Amino acid sequence: MLPADATMTSIVQRIARQALITFRSPPRVGEEPGKSFLENHSKLKSLMTEVQAADLKLVPRRADDSPPGVPPPHPYHHGAPPVTYMHICETDHFSMGVFLLKSGASIPLHDHPGMHGMLKVMYGKVRISCFDRLERPTGGTQPAPAAAQMGALRRSVLRSTGEYTEESGPCVLSPDRDNLHQIDAVDGPTAFMDILAPPYDPDDGRDCHYYRVLPGAEVTDTEQTGKELWLMKISQPPDFWCGGEPYPGPEVCL
Repeated sequence: MLPADATMTSIVQRIARQALITFRSPPRVGEEPGKSFLENHSKLKSLMTEVQAADLKLVPRRADDSPPGVPPPHPYHHGAPPVTYMHICETDHFSMGVFLLKSGASIPLHDHPGMHGMLKVMYGKVRISCFDRLERPTGGTQPAPAAAQMGALRRSVLRSTGEYTEESGPCVLSPDRDNLHQIDAVDGPTAFMDILAPPYDPDDGRDCHYYRVLPGAEVTDTEQTGKELWLMKISQPPDFWCGGEPYPGPEVCL
């Protein structure tokens, strides 16, 4: 039987409370998670599986009105951003919000240094390609690039490429697993709820870095899963920027 206030409390509030409990004392990077963390993480994942667009008062958006073949506006022009973010709440332990991608938009390949994450599609479809960083050579056959580039390179492996809809369970990342990913809108606009723990904070060593797969190792299909490859750190791509918009859903109090 549900607790007395469970039927009166929004699922968004319950997710936020569970995220706070889960990530108040997360395992350190490289440390095996304990039983308590795993149990709380499982509860959070179950709640995220349940949440739907209507719970956040999100109305699924239709395809953009831009004529076919018209590229997105340059960020230094005053066009609408390809991606927007709705802030729900943030503490020292986690942040929670909603990313909305226009038709054909992508969030470029990026990392989450020392962070856990969980995302759940609210409407539409996304393709997520997840990578792991390899700290030590593993005897792979991918040749090392020119020495001059080595400072900006990360040896990595493609862990998975999959499509997610509102019917799918959450996509989960940790400091050691699936920590780098690229997110592409598929077949129209899409939105997903996102939890990051702890939040990005450049002053605490958690800045967001962007990467590209070096030529010859592009991610084109799932047959490359498990393949070792090289990622090069790059500046934020000029065709990607993120705007903000108001969150219309239930208020969260922590």
